[in-house]
Amino acid sequence: MKKLIIASAALLLLYAACKKKDDNVSILATVSYPIITFSGSQYYTIPVGGSLPDISATAYDTFYKQTCEVVIDKSTLDNTKPGLNIVYASAKNAYGMKSTKAVYVAVTNISPLSNLAGQYYRLSNNDTVNVTKLSTGLYRTDNVGGVLYSTSNAQFIIPAYFIQIDDSTIDLPMQETPLGSLYGADDSLSTAVGDTVYQYSIQGNDYFSKTIRQFKKL
Repeated sequence: MKKLIIASAALLLLYAACKKKDDNVSILATVSYPIITFSGSQYYTIPVGGSLPDISATAYDTFYKQTCEVVIDKSTLDNTKPGLNIVYASAKNAYGMKSTKAVYVAVTNISPLSNLAGQYYRLSNNDTVNVTKLSTGLYRTDNVGGVLYSTSNAQFIIPAYFIQIDDSTIDLPMQETPLGSLYGADDSLSTAVGDTVYQYSIQGNDYFSKTIRQFKKL
């Protein structure tokens, strides 16, 4: 009889533990993350030695109905030399689920009047790419590899950011893309009237060969 009582008590404890575990699982079954919204821009340009402008952002978790604090980590900003810096805004809800969003900061002394935006074609295959100006000296290409458009190549047609440092230099910095990290080497720029050409080779990514890719403005 004593053994039966002990066994029954053990079963009750096991049931309670399982019930508690199930309750916890049901609570955490819905994974929700705060949505970070910037009041201003995600793209900034500062001169060498300049300070990062104030970044205003809010975060809200629509499932848990929570307003979350946004933390701006400026530790990655290097304003001592030209380059592209990525500063991260982060927020997490009461359950520790964290969101991050990037702010792109170009450090360059290039004139605000300089504008490389437009449509280009890759010299080796005549395929076109589009370059968009995001801020002074800061650009995004919609096809960093200059890959020919086709259904089989669709996964390799990815965007990337680059900056203009001076009249003959661009920089394709280390950055994360849908195909992993990459960066540029052999970067250069020619801005002769009617003959704007930029080039780089893609490094650090096995999806792209290291050949020099040249793009001429249409």
